[in-house]
Amino acid sequence: MIKDAFKFSDKALAEIQRYISHYPEGRQKSALLPALHVAQAENNGWVSPEAMDAIAEILNIQPIEVYEVATFYTMFNLKPVGKHVLEVCRTGPCCLRGADQMIETFKQKLNIEEGETTADGMFTLKPVECLASCGTGPMLQVRETYYENLDSEEAVDQFIEMMRNKEVETPEWAK
Repeated sequence: MIKDAFKFSDKALAEIQRYISHYPEGRQKSALLPALHVAQAENNGWVSPEAMDAIAEILNIQPIEVYEVATFYTMFNLKPVGKHVLEVCRTGPCCLRGADQMIETFKQKLNIEEGETTADGMFTLKPVECLASCGTGPMLQVRETYYENLDSEEAVDQFIEMMRNKEVETPEWAK
């Protein structure tokens, strides 16, 4: 069975070319991280193997070079995710301030386990390493926004309700 090729939109291709132009001739691989971000935005929040292959072709590198980077960083989702990916800090300082309990509350309220997506496709719960907000934990990140002091069931309930009503922002380059 042949996989369907991934196709970037014209705007996404232009954005990747803009990133490539920031680097000297022959150093297009330096645009790999931003290209992965563009692919993730183009593909409903995740980077498929087909998207990684397309990036490799654009950057004129081997597909394994893209896979190595995409699998290393937790900011890239390698399977379909919900509308809101809840990246929960699970390192020491946040755990001391209640991250484990916060994660359990999310699991119970959303009826999912870590790494799973809710049946309605709204939320994916994703534990990650330090998000550098140790003094205001427990905390989580959704896209580029931090949500801090989620240290009670009420705070988690309010957060879930707020996110259910929040629209996903379109990247500037895609507007």
